[in-house]
Amino acid sequence: MHMRNNYPKPKNRGHIERRLLTIIFCIWLIIIVALLAFWHFHAAFMETNPVLTDTHAAAKELPAGDHYQPTDTNTPWNLTLVNRWNAVPAQYAMHLVDIPGGEKVDARIYKPLMHMLSAAEAENLGPIVVSGYRTQQEQQRLYDDKVREYQKNGYGEKQAKELAQEWVALPGYSEHHLGFAVDINGATYDIYLWLQENSYKYGFIFRYPGSKTALTGGAEEVWHYRYVGVKAATEIYEQGVCLEEYLEHLTQ
Repeated sequence: MHMRNNYPKPKNRGHIERRLLTIIFCIWLIIIVALLAFWHFHAAFMETNPVLTDTHAAAKELPAGDHYQPTDTNTPWNLTLVNRWNAVPAQYAMHLVDIPGGEKVDARIYKPLMHMLSAAEAENLGPIVVSGYRTQQEQQRLYDDKVREYQKNGYGEKQAKELAQEWVALPGYSEHHLGFAVDINGATYDIYLWLQENSYKYGFIFRYPGSKTALTGGAEEVWHYRYVGVKAATEIYEQGVCLEEYLEHLTQ
């Protein structure tokens, strides 16, 4: 009697190869979809975090060439240039006084600062100086905190430090060490608009306009103002220039 073979017949080689190719194709397809999804969510994250986007762009704007450095050692105290390329002058001296809110400033700007704050208060803007003079230790702490913030958002150490310097100067390179730079907040956002239009009347300038980042080395800070004197502040305001441009023009 002929016995039927009930064992399954082996699949042909071509069929196996086709199945392997199908599996490989599916794996690659999954990888591609995963990568596209990653870039999509990364882009969405950056759009919903404008600070990261803006500072990253600002860092790219900074040119690698030379920057204005003052050569005149007789520059008036109120025009002392300090930025990421120019450190606080050696042996710089000041006399600090207390202001409402617990901060300190150079005594030479006390009266014009109080007059400016009083004028803003009269407009019901609720101005308050949240940062005045800083020691190098305080500046170091703020800088380190900003670097850690960027690292938590996924940046490597080198890039985190570069981006942090757009917002927080390195110790020794901050205007806050001079005693005549202040960060001002208020009851409403209108305080920043008022300061941009009126601060020059009291000798203060909007130090870091967004359009001047490549020259100032700092990202836009609507709260940061520094004293330069009424004459210089008025000319800077009317000419639409930053302090670096103004000083360079003076030396020409």
